[in-house]
Amino acid sequence: MPEIESRLIENRVFFPDSKFSKNAKVSDMSVYEALCQSADLNYEQFWAKLAQEHLVWNKSFTSILNERTPPFYKWFEDGLLNASYNCIDRHVESGNADKTALIFESDNGETERITYKTLLAKVCKLSNALKRLGYKKGDRAIIYMPMSIEGVVAMQACARLGITHSVVFGGFSSKSLEERIVDVGARLIITADEQVRGGKRIPLKKAVDEALRGRGSTNVQNVLVYRRTGAKIAMSARDAFLDDVVEAESDYCEPVYVESEHPLFVLYTSGSTGRPKGIQHSTGGYLLHSVLTMLFTFDVKNEDIFWCTADIGWITGHTYVAYGPLATGNTQVIFEGIPTFPDAGRFWKMIENHGVTIFYTAPTAIRALIKASSLDPKVNPKNYDLSSLRLLGTVGEPINPEAWIWYFQNIGGSRCPIVDTFWQTETGGHVITPMPGATPLVPGSCTLPFPGINAAVVDETGKELPNGKGGMLVIKKPWPSMIRNIWGDPERFKKTYFPEEMGGRLYLAGDGSIRDEKTGYFTIMGRIDDVLNISGHRLGTMEIESALVAHHEVAEAAVVGRPDELTGESIVAFVVLKSKKVSDLDDVSKRVEALKSWVAKEIGPIAKPKEIRFGDNLPKTRSGKIMRRLLRSLARGEEIQQDVSTLENPAILEQLGQKQKI
Repeated sequence: MPEIESRLIENRVFFPDSKFSKNAKVSDMSVYEALCQSADLNYEQFWAKLAQEHLVWNKSFTSILNERTPPFYKWFEDGLLNASYNCIDRHVESGNADKTALIFESDNGETERITYKTLLAKVCKLSNALKRLGYKKGDRAIIYMPMSIEGVVAMQACARLGITHSVVFGGFSSKSLEERIVDVGARLIITADEQVRGGKRIPLKKAVDEALRGRGSTNVQNVLVYRRTGAKIAMSARDAFLDDVVEAESDYCEPVYVESEHPLFVLYTSGSTGRPKGIQHSTGGYLLHSVLTMLFTFDVKNEDIFWCTADIGWITGHTYVAYGPLATGNTQVIFEGIPTFPDAGRFWKMIENHGVTIFYTAPTAIRALIKASSLDPKVNPKNYDLSSLRLLGTVGEPINPEAWIWYFQNIGGSRCPIVDTFWQTETGGHVITPMPGATPLVPGSCTLPFPGINAAVVDETGKELPNGKGGMLVIKKPWPSMIRNIWGDPERFKKTYFPEEMGGRLYLAGDGSIRDEKTGYFTIMGRIDDVLNISGHRLGTMEIESALVAHHEVAEAAVVGRPDELTGESIVAFVVLKSKKVSDLDDVSKRVEALKSWVAKEIGPIAKPKEIRFGDNLPKTRSGKIMRRLLRSLARGEEIQQDVSTLENPAILEQLGQKQKI
């Protein structure tokens, strides 16, 4: 495989603020380097010491890392603990019972605050109800809930009893839900009558009923329904309302202590074709990394108000909503709605109202809000008091440099560090990320590995490449929060993540990457299957997209390849402009040529798109991820075969599918 070429140069560097660094846990690069050196000198003891310091164990572990059957690694396997106890009870017992745990803001702006004491009571009442219904350690539950306090309670109650949960994002169709019910072998479903997003009611119980008409009904014994809106819904003999079930239960339930390797959850990746992959995570190792990344990446303090905007249906909502912020005893914001309802100032208004200090969101949301603020001055972030913020973060995809700069200047007031975090469902938590008090920041780069994570860039045989050469991102050593298996499919697990052609012991992330020749900083260049091969040159999509978005008129861009007889592949770019709707464009040809010339200037003529299509938006899931497989089908003129039920904006496909007259 030829190397992946990098042609986009970023020379801007932002150094940590001295006031921030003074109080940071990782206060300068020497502290970071000392942590990394400690991991290098005695890898197992490095992780063991952290696990003993930051988790409460019912029975201490004596085994640290079991490597006898790679890649099925086991961490702290003879230790016993409970995730719910670590997230709630220990804070109540240490004197923080009355501290606010969750600040919930609903779609319509109503708020509810609950303390750690109240959260514990809610979790225990549901746990006792589940015990009475006969559920126990080793059972599996599907949670199909709105973004809500009740969704977090359901996850924590399952964890308290050793019930392995699988949360399904509320935007998934009944067919997708059925697949997950069947694959994980769920006996229990916890859902809601409806969810509310952007002023719209979306039925959830109805989707559950449809899923249970087919194969999904095989094992399911009970469906518990949270009354979110009070809508009329069909109820069968196995259905019960959540509030009725928990009403008479005691507000304390003894936690069930489980082995460190006990599956805490199975989370399915949202591939649009083929059988979904159930990513299986352990309890001890996963929880440890949740805590460590809260402490090191976010530099979280006791007084912080933390807000991660992700839904609990995704890994980010697991690690940085349901588990991490609770395990560190913080107050966090949970938001039911979307960033553009009732207007695109919603995020900024919530930061102002709740005094948010740490804000963690996706580049997709940032780019959408850049466009919104350019169209409507009323929702410009400068109209809101964002002075409470001290740290910003991004997650889910690489952030292009110009969006990074806008975020830094307009949301962080040019004073808040940005932690551009690289990680995946499979890694459990951040694996490459800045330490905000120590790391000089380069827009578009996720910088350096988290202490203890041994990341590298390799060729197709697993041979490590020198800095400056693009290739495939791997992690060379097992780490505690790593994926343990694909549920029910160990062969697929090995083939996908630990390929034999690389020796069977390197974790293959599936992303292209390059390290800077001088700093060693990592830049993610896009998924390996999104790498474009243009006349023998392998180019990452992220760099071309970043170049397009750097143009002053462009809000968002997505780039895909299509077969080309002359060059092997040609580049098709889908572009959203900041201040123009497609219907208002009268100079398409001029704009296309201007953007092609811009890309050629920024990267080189080899990266010029052969075709540019304008749209009012891009096809995105309800979580904000761009569905690139759909764009590839549109670029090639193929009929779309994939499931589009998770699309936030299905009408956009027709607009983007048409070649615009030039």
